[in-house]
Amino acid sequence: MRGPGGDAPPGAPETFPAELTDALVGIQRLIRRRLRGGLAGPRLRGAEVELLRLVGTRPGIGVSEAAKELHLAGNSVSTLVNQLVRDAYLVRETDPADRRAARLRLTGAAEKRLEDWHRRRAELVGGRLARLDGADRDALRAALPALRRLAGLLREDDEAGEDLTTASVGAPAGAGAAPEGPWTEGTPS
Repeated sequence: MRGPGGDAPPGAPETFPAELTDALVGIQRLIRRRLRGGLAGPRLRGAEVELLRLVGTRPGIGVSEAAKELHLAGNSVSTLVNQLVRDAYLVRETDPADRRAARLRLTGAAEKRLEDWHRRRAELVGGRLARLDGADRDALRAALPALRRLAGLLREDDEAGEDLTTASVGAPAGAGAAPEGPWTEGTPS
């Protein structure tokens, strides 16, 4: 039960973090479920899509750099790369500066698939946003900067190796810059 102004009554446990997380995860799951139905080709796992998006935004990225950026083990990213090369979504090229390293690039098929995903997702979400009233659309638009700052704080904690369940919650609002990278806006999962 909420008190005046929508706040939890004194002494009640704070439910906002759980409510926010549940809403965001639920939205992402529903979008993913709706979009999977119309995709041509094999179903891609979330980590594969994240890797493709990263390579799309940073052509020529190396495997170890991609692993760091995605917060995955190097051997896990190598496995993803091998699968995506087999499926003709990635090209692995030898780094001219270090012949032991590989550089990654998207194939035309991957570019087309990502473009199709983005277009279909924009149509799906845009259509549902249009059905909301103006006040709800304005509230969602106004929340975007705060959500990006929250993502930045989570990313900073992750990069610092902090346990996200016990990370400091007392950081001032606006601490940390908006994160850079493929997951900050419009990540297809």
